[in-house]
Amino acid sequence: MVNRNQYMDRIKRLMNLDAIKIITGIRRCGKSYFLELFIKELKNKNIAPENIIHIDLEHPKYNYIEKREELDELLIPELEKNDEKKYLLIDEIQNISKWEKSINGYFKAYNIDIYITGSNSKLLSKELATLLTGRYIEIKMYPFSFNEFINYKKELNQECIMKNELKTQNENLFEEYLQYGGLPLTISADKKDKLIILQDLYSSIFLHDIIERYSIRNVGLLTRITKYLIENTGNLISANSIYKHLKQDKLSITPNTVYNYLEYLEKSYFISKVSREDMIGLKEINNSEKYYLIDQGFYKSNLEEKQQNKGRLLENIVYLELLRHNYKITIGKLKDYEVDFIIRKDNKKAYIQVAYEIKDDKTLERELKPFMEIKDNYPKYLITTDRDDYSAHGIKHLNIIEFLKNFEK
Repeated sequence: MVNRNQYMDRIKRLMNLDAIKIITGIRRCGKSYFLELFIKELKNKNIAPENIIHIDLEHPKYNYIEKREELDELLIPELEKNDEKKYLLIDEIQNISKWEKSINGYFKAYNIDIYITGSNSKLLSKELATLLTGRYIEIKMYPFSFNEFINYKKELNQECIMKNELKTQNENLFEEYLQYGGLPLTISADKKDKLIILQDLYSSIFLHDIIERYSIRNVGLLTRITKYLIENTGNLISANSIYKHLKQDKLSITPNTVYNYLEYLEKSYFISKVSREDMIGLKEINNSEKYYLIDQGFYKSNLEEKQQNKGRLLENIVYLELLRHNYKITIGKLKDYEVDFIIRKDNKKAYIQVAYEIKDDKTLERELKPFMEIKDNYPKYLITTDRDDYSAHGIKHLNIIEFLKNFEK
């Protein structure tokens, strides 16, 4: 089993803390797998098996549980068997109506440490935040990082599907990761099945996490908005620009509908929004943001080859890696220039530009120009796929593989 050390280290620090731990993330990103790893960790700490209660609500064994009363009927006798501390782990908790009332009740009434997972950020709605104020900690889980991807390939004893003899082993592995993403099921599948699995997962997210959950009637409109977002991954867009684009086709649509659909896509963890900031006024620029996919595999699985832009895809991968390391991320506007990412954490700050490759001096000049306009001394990084080192003027150039394999080590 791939040790998801970043998440495991955090969850171990949070063990027995007086708070409910909520693990959120897109479907099939490895939340259930992670709970199995954590159960193993509990047993290694000599927690008696009878005090570890694990319920996977997507398992046929628990299909009958739809209401919180049915969950109570199952769990309360288990929680009252003895006075020893119980460790309760529940997978896909959003499948139970009014689940938060039961979870809050267990937390108050019993000697218990609670861990729950969910695939929809409705878990952290304003109502839930009010109910569990000060009593929960969210752990956001993402598809496999490049390092986890490599480890999983080794565990599967699976060869890289890319066979370019002009590239190194890591470069071929990265090309596979770039195209098909980091979802465990996709990684483990044969090459001929990868796109089918991504398309099936895409359909599942739409059906269960958006269409059914929010009672969407105009599925065609939702599909068009999503396709537009995928085509424009990493481009500056807004709800208003999407509205204007769709109105050109004389569709019956309102700006509010676009806003709602964008919110639903975010809540299903399919996309992630990044705000833009004025680097001179240090203010957020409204109605101008970028959207990235939570797994880059959805890019290839939804677009024809001629529609794909590897530079935007590379930018998506860098963005996801920054998210994994809990950076606050914005896009920078400085006069007529744009900085791809401004990142902040622990009172530290840095600037990042991403380009697929440096083809010539003109390309290099274009990518470095925004950095040259920045007058402070915070670190500046240019990330590309190039093997040559283009570091200059105090700007550090990083190869994407070097960045992904060694980031924050």
